[in-house]
Formats: sequence, structure tokens, C-alpha cells
Amino acid sequence: MEMHFDAVYYEPASLDYPLGRQLREKYAHLPWIPIVSHNRIPAFTSAENRDFPRLKSHLIVGVRKTHKYVPNHKVSDWLVPYTSSGCRAMCLYCYLVCNYNKCSYLRLFVNREQMLDNLIKKSRAASAPQTFEIGSNSDLVLENMITGNLVYTIERFAREGRGQLTFPTKFDAVEPLLPLDHRGCVIFRMSVNPDEVIRKVEFGTSPLEGRVRALNAMAEAGYPVGLLIAPVILLPDWRRLYDELIEYLAGALSEKVRKSGFIEIILMTYSFVHNAINTEAFPGAVPLLDREKMTGRGRGKYWYKNEERARAEDFLREKLAGRLPEMPVLYCV
Repeated sequence: MEMHFDAVYYEPASLDYPLGRQLREKYAHLPWIPIVSHNRIPAFTSAENRDFPRLKSHLIVGVRKTHKYVPNHKVSDWLVPYTSSGCRAMCLYCYLVCNYNKCSYLRLFVNREQMLDNLIKKSRAASAPQTFEIGSNSDLVLENMITGNLVYTIERFAREGRGQLTFPTKFDAVEPLLPLDHRGCVIFRMSVNPDEVIRKVEFGTSPLEGRVRALNAMAEAGYPVGLLIAPVILLPDWRRLYDELIEYLAGALSEKVRKSGFIEIILMTYSFVHNAINTEAFPGAVPLLDREKMTGRGRGKYWYKNEERARAEDFLREKLAGRLPEMPVLYCV
């Protein structure tokens, strides 16, 4: 999969870094438009909701200034702001839209040496090995197609760091990662959904078959792996969709994944911001706001009512226990 952009908006200071200059050369055929800050681009913030797909076609290049690690209690110990935020894909539920509204476009941060230096230093200073989530604000496999940052990160952290890194992805472009001397320092997690949901809701991402093939390949290359069923969307025929998904996974996952991998389950959270953008930008798309099944949870967000969540969790756990009994479910939220 090749990423196409129509313009690059950049902070001039980004060209002081090797990666910034590499990107300048790589996208020399595109217009480069200087900006004061990747967080403040007036032409973007004033755009209409219907312009959302067009905004996603712009690439933003800047310098990351925020390096605050946030404690986490799921697969990782820390959420780490890393080399990108936002995404080129257009999943209709993307939680980054809650954070950035229409401005959830892909931003690349070129000071990767500084960020990885900080990460290695923190990993070595910890009293016990820690796990660092470096992909909570973007899809690093997608980003790696542009920057090679995952290759750079995995090779250096394997040599110099302590503990493990982890990230989820919806993309199958893992070939550059397979031959790396990773030394088991990366937990690779593939996000999956029924193929119908991928086609109708997760625009611009890899198909289910490609995702599973990539997960199998990463496990074969020695990476610890996990399967992220997320977000679970309770469409009218959700039982059929997720039953078919689990049945497919039971037959398609390799023995190594089934025997060594784990499963995470996350139900969808939606918001009035998503609804406003999707209504105007994707008027024919599947409606995700189900007022009968969902309830407000503050700050304009909606999630499934407790009884709906319990029903879905029971269904998924039962199906997974029957078809993928070797893979533990770490949590369902």
C-alpha cells in the first residue's frame, strides 16, 4: 500500500533534522507550505466537516515538543508520545477525532533521535522491565511506510533499551520488520474486525485477510503477538458478523499465534463530533450512533449501555473460548 499526499505543511525547524530533510527530498514533487505550528493551521481548523477527507490528504511535518509519559494498565505500563499522531486512514469511529476533531490528519515528528533517547533512558532507569505503548496516537506500521521509523526504533531499542515496546496496527505492511534483530523486545498487536465492518467503516485500512497474514508472519519471525478485536460495533447483525470473524480467525491464525498470542476486546466509543463529521463527510456511510443501545458518558461521548456491553462480552468470550481456547482474553472494556 502506497501513501499519496497532495501537499506538505511543515514547521521550518523540521528541516534542521535528518528525517525532515529526507522527507523534503522524498516529497520534493509536492508543494511545501510553511506553518507556525502543526497544532495551529488556520486553513484546517476553519474547514467544513465535509472537507474532512481532503484534510486527510495533507501531510504535516513538525517537531514534537510534548514528551510526557502517561501510566497505563492494560498491555503496557506507559503510553508514550512518539513519532507521529493522527492517521491517513478514515475509520468512522477513530478516537483521535475526539482529540483533534477534523485535524486528525497525519503529523510526522522528525526529532525521532531525541524521542528514542528519552525512551531508552527511561527504560534503563526503571527498577523492573517496563512495557511502553508507542502507537496510541497513530498507526506506526502506516507511518513506517513513509519514514522507516519502526525499523529505526526496533533495531536501536533491541540493542540499547530494556523491557518491551508495543503498538497496534490495522495495516499489513510488515515486510520491513520481519528480518530485524528484534530480540523479542516488541509486542506486535493486530487490530481486527469483521471484513464487512472493515470495508464499510475502516476506510483506507488493510483487509482482514492481509492483517491475519501479517500477524502470522510476525509471529513466525519471533515477535510476541496479540490480537485486538476492536472496536466491537453492535450493528443490527453484530452477532453474525463477530461469529463469522471468530470462525475465520480460528481457521486462519497460525498455530504459533494461537499458542502464544493473547486477545484484547474493546467496545466502540462514539461522540457527537464523530457524528457531525461523518454525517457531512460520508453521508452514505453506516450510521454508528445507536441511541437505543448507547448512552452518554460526558463530554459529548457515547458508549454502549451496561446491559448491551455485558451481552456482547458474554457472547464474545463464549465464542472465543470455544474456537480459540488457547488464547487468553486479557480484558474486555
